[in-house]
Amino acid sequence: QVQLVESGGGLVQPGGSLRLSCASSRSASYFLRMGWYRQAPGKQRELVAGITSGDSTNYADSVKGRFTISRDNAKNTVYLQMNSLKPEDTAVYYCNAFGSSINNYWGQGTQVTVSS
Repeated sequence: QVQLVESGGGLVQPGGSLRLSCASSRSASYFLRMGWYRQAPGKQRELVAGITSGDSTNYADSVKGRFTISRDNAKNTVYLQMNSLKPEDTAVYYCNAFGSSINNYWGQGTQVTVSS
């Protein structure tokens, strides 16, 4: 089975930047979509950004223009560059790899805290 390992979370001031990484045990190109989700306390998990096997991207309206998803196929790694961070971005961020309903994998999550 597939393993996903996230890294890069931490504490940052409003307006700052972070880059999250998701290392996959299998080529990201195998999946229909790789994505980043986040879950804040008391809220549902939501899609932040996704990238398909054809390199099409999509973003939540709340992060559009601030976040960028990308991947390095040689390293089997997906990234989420987060700029102009806001306190509302505070959440646990999870990497997701989707191939089908029975091939859908999640990382362990990495905490992002935006606070002054």
